[in-house]
Amino acid sequence: MGMKNQTWVSEIVLLGFQNLHNFKVPLFSLFLLIYILTVWENVLIIVLVAFSRNLHSPMYFFLQQLSACDLLESAIILPILLQTVIYEKVTLPFIGCMMQFSFFAVPEAFECLLLAVMAYDRYVAICIPLRYTSIMSHRVCVTFILISWLLSFMFALGLASTVASLQFCNQNTINHFFCDFFPLLELSCSDTFLVYINIILESIPLVFFPFILISVSYMCIAHAILKIVSHTGRQKAFSTCSSHLAVVSMFYGTIIALYMAPPRKESQTTSKVLSLLYTVVTPLVNPLIYSLRSKDIRKIMQRVLNGTK
Repeated sequence: MGMKNQTWVSEIVLLGFQNLHNFKVPLFSLFLLIYILTVWENVLIIVLVAFSRNLHSPMYFFLQQLSACDLLESAIILPILLQTVIYEKVTLPFIGCMMQFSFFAVPEAFECLLLAVMAYDRYVAICIPLRYTSIMSHRVCVTFILISWLLSFMFALGLASTVASLQFCNQNTINHFFCDFFPLLELSCSDTFLVYINIILESIPLVFFPFILISVSYMCIAHAILKIVSHTGRQKAFSTCSSHLAVVSMFYGTIIALYMAPPRKESQTTSKVLSLLYTVVTPLVNPLIYSLRSKDIRKIMQRVLNGTK
């Protein structure tokens, strides 16, 4: 009886950032510039690693995969974000919103797994360097990546089917710039308690286990670095994993702040800012962090620039 007055949602309205007024054009220009730079940086990393023999190592192979992941994430989020800024809202078909949500979950889940694989790679390189070549062979690295992509697609499919199974009625407005997990659940008129439990259980192998592996790897790395007698040796060992540590801190810091805390209506602006950090800023900053810290990438970029003059 209670379902008679309910209208099933066929489209979703994303409000994005409201009341921008005179800041609309500058903000649109800023996000467009970020999008162009993000695409350029990550494509450059992918191409350099693919065609430079000096970069044919596990570390740079994983970096290439991270760039592909960031590129995919930017392509999913930023075009819609640009539309919400310039038009102040965007209307998506319900299926389109679900597709964006599921596609977005793939690179997010993959990055969690990839960062754990990269942490293991640094652990092997620093703690057991004599066996590094045999342990981190090209076949093993490719296997790690294929399994990570497969698990990410399976997780995204399960997550999307769980959310799509909910009932959405009456309200169709989301105060966000993309179709994210919490905003979609708040929009649903179904009981979402079991959904929260299901998502937490699904997140354990893809979020918590990788985070534990990263933490244990860096504890072992720190212990190994402290055993190094020379200051130069310590500095060299730490420099090989400092870029990865910075990326991990930025990625997991925003994820924990955004998804581990219970959602509140008064914190919608904070949620949007945190979402901007890991969906827009992180894909832009990741290539900069690695390229600035890597002597090999800097040398190859200098050769490319000198060759074009």
